[in-house]
Amino acid sequence: MSRGSWMRRVNESLREVIADEVSRLKDPGLGFVTITGVDTAPDLRAARVYYSVLGDAEQHEATAAALRRAKPRIRGAVGDRVRLKYLPDLEFEFDESIDRGFRMEELLRRLGEEGADGSDTEPAEGG
Repeated sequence: MSRGSWMRRVNESLREVIADEVSRLKDPGLGFVTITGVDTAPDLRAARVYYSVLGDAEQHEATAAALRRAKPRIRGAVGDRVRLKYLPDLEFEFDESIDRGFRMEELLRRLGEEGADGSDTEPAEGG
């Protein structure tokens, strides 16, 4: 097995365990959160955990704080369920790709609507 495929397996294992543990959290500040990915350092000492959350900026902040509070518990679950040489330090980072995708969809939808009503068509040439 190549190093790259092994790291993908490590990342996916961590993502599954972290997502499972986050789903068990009872923190009222935790919004509807999804663990979208994990990127583990090659030395296995650190892992960046990407997440998305539905809601406004206030909900994003509350969820970020809840994840910070739960970090020791989540890290403990990783240590119990994933066999690695080192227990990685977890850093949670908001995954902006989901929001960017929603914004892009909205822009494309608006462009489609503008094109459908003829407001952006060029005047006919001639004369």
